[in-house]
Amino acid sequence: MWFLSKESSSRKTCAICGQQKPLSQILGICRDCILNDFETAKKYIIDAHRKSREIHGLPYPPPTDGKITCNLCSNMCSLSDGDVSFCGIKWFKDGKLYSLANGDRAVMHPYLDPHVTNCCANWFCPAGTGLGYPEYAIRPGPEYGYYNLAVFFYGCNFNCLFCQNSEHKEVRKGTIITRTNFVRYVLSNSKITCICYFGGSPEPHLPFTIRANKDIIEEKGDRIIRICYEWNGAGNNALVKKIGEQVLATGGIIKFDLKAPKGSKLSIALSGVPNDDVYKNFETLYHNFWGETPIPIVTATTLLVPGYIMPEDVEEIAKFISELDPNIPYSLLIFHPDWMMRDLPITPRKIVAECEKVARKYLKNVHVGNKFLLGAAPEDL
Repeated sequence: MWFLSKESSSRKTCAICGQQKPLSQILGICRDCILNDFETAKKYIIDAHRKSREIHGLPYPPPTDGKITCNLCSNMCSLSDGDVSFCGIKWFKDGKLYSLANGDRAVMHPYLDPHVTNCCANWFCPAGTGLGYPEYAIRPGPEYGYYNLAVFFYGCNFNCLFCQNSEHKEVRKGTIITRTNFVRYVLSNSKITCICYFGGSPEPHLPFTIRANKDIIEEKGDRIIRICYEWNGAGNNALVKKIGEQVLATGGIIKFDLKAPKGSKLSIALSGVPNDDVYKNFETLYHNFWGETPIPIVTATTLLVPGYIMPEDVEEIAKFISELDPNIPYSLLIFHPDWMMRDLPITPRKIVAECEKVARKYLKNVHVGNKFLLGAAPEDL
């Protein structure tokens, strides 16, 4: 088991440079070759993502040149007969587009998560601290006795090889819930003070969330129900801005997973797709909504994937955030082996310390999550 492999080596022979490097067998290539010889690395990256997605009948790369195009996210899947969208939510058959989700239904698993939750924003959000009381929080401290409604969406527009919630790929196993029933449930439980959309990632379900949010905001009266998102952030920019308006109105937070620096080839290697639109949407939300309430409407996290995401990447991400505002909260998340990258160790303690140090050079509010894993982490790669 991963938690018993504290002393195991992550070093393997890179298929390109032939050197012993920290790497995962699913890719078979090291970070240096991804960054410095991407043309050669592409073959290995494509093979890794195709192999990982064939298990669930999902395409790689996103389909193009079809008859009908989905514009919910940056993948812009263009489908023809027989095609399935990258997220797995839509498919084209016999000249007709089908979808498990739209503005009136979504495929999800919702559940009540007692406050204070393990949310990556709990160290500063209203539910964990009372920030924004009394307008945005039930009390001036942690909201014990209340709940976050965690809405786990099936489907995702990224394909992270280290995914910690890979069950979202089993889209046909999720429950289809109508917007009417969803809104009715939220309003019927007075102990719900947060809704957090995550997954997978909410992007394939943006029309549903926007319409459900509208209904909840209109019907909740003075009741505190914060609306939050935890996503990769590569959704349609106009829809993201609409969501920002709804989140701002409720005192919620939008949590971006900045998996790699902007435009980095590491995003394609680790997550299968580029991340330029992620950073565009982060900037859009900051410029339109930051500072309108005491609540930091945007925050960012980075998972410290051993051998691939290093202190220099964290420095680049932290510098980007700081150029917007050094007060934006930033969380560094300690990696544990999962899905296709079970052969990597927990993030080494030395790497965690270096990443935290470099992030604090640029940002005032830095947090390290999953610290409990450090007891089983190696000292270095």
